Amino acid sequence: MPRHPEYQYLDLIEHLLEKGDRRIDRTGVGTLSTFGAMMRFDLSDGTFPVYTTKRVYWKTAVKEMLWFLTGQTNIQSLLRENVNIWTDWPLDKYRKATGEDISQKDFEAKILADDDFAAKWGDLGPVYGKQWRRWLANGVEYDQVATLIETLRTNPASRRMLFHAWNVAELDQMALAPCHMTYQFYVSEMGEGAIGNTDPSALTDANAGKRGKLSLLVGQRSCDVGLGNPFNVTQEAALLHMIAQQVDMVPGELIWVGGDVHLYLNHLDLARTILSREPRPFPKLRLKRRPASIDDYTIDDFEVTGYDPHPAIEAPVAV
Repeated sequence: MPRHPEYQYLDLIEHLLEKGDRRIDRTGVGTLSTFGAMMRFDLSDGTFPVYTTKRVYWKTAVKEMLWFLTGQTNIQSLLRENVNIWTDWPLDKYRKATGEDISQKDFEAKILADDDFAAKWGDLGPVYGKQWRRWLANGVEYDQVATLIETLRTNPASRRMLFHAWNVAELDQMALAPCHMTYQFYVSEMGEGAIGNTDPSALTDANAGKRGKLSLLVGQRSCDVGLGNPFNVTQEAALLHMIAQQVDMVPGELIWVGGDVHLYLNHLDLARTILSREPRPFPKLRLKRRPASIDDYTIDDFEVTGYDPHPAIEAPVAV
């Protein structure tokens, strides 16, 4: 039998534990780090690569991706979806600015209840969604995602089908500089006449009328292997499924490439527990409807079946 693809993740963790470079990082927590890693996941049969050696809250991961796609940058809308994975950064900023030792629960309650408070303290700056959908230059806003989708429809052989968030001019305004930076797309198995043909009606494929197989390579400059990577891979797979549906293509491969890939020193027990477990089959994903555009997906559109993970493992986030 083929080796379970989750072993790519386990091999990376094992490598970090055995050979990781011990470093003091921005957070002060410390890491075991390596430079350069790759994992590949085949999504063509509906596979949804949600890791199984610990429970991944896939709905939270997908909700974050849907939030990125809105172009929003305030945690208020995330909290309304019961997603608090971005709260640590504005909470830390608020505590340092005011000297108030407010609890996370009370801070989030104020963000939800008070729009003015949320506007002042809940905004993360021009993070992912702002750059993806509203990159500002010379007074003009550029929607990179919309441009990508249009290019996939009209020129799927292009080598310029990507979007990214590393806006040098605005990095110092962001609560956290982009970690997963570059999303590059590639179409294979295109029907006759697809390459260079700008008439969408001519772009056909033998696969049930699909126009080709769409793959995604994500370049991530910095990766928290214990907490971040399971979320990132899940939401990137969800994005590939959504965009493939929007452009009448079949999902192909999700290829994840990491730069500084690290394990926080307070995640060592988490890592050892994961390595003691055997991966279980990945679940399948079905999109229950085809929304009018990439902007119209909701979490209710995602039907995930067959997810049977090992128990969750709690671990702290390094801020």
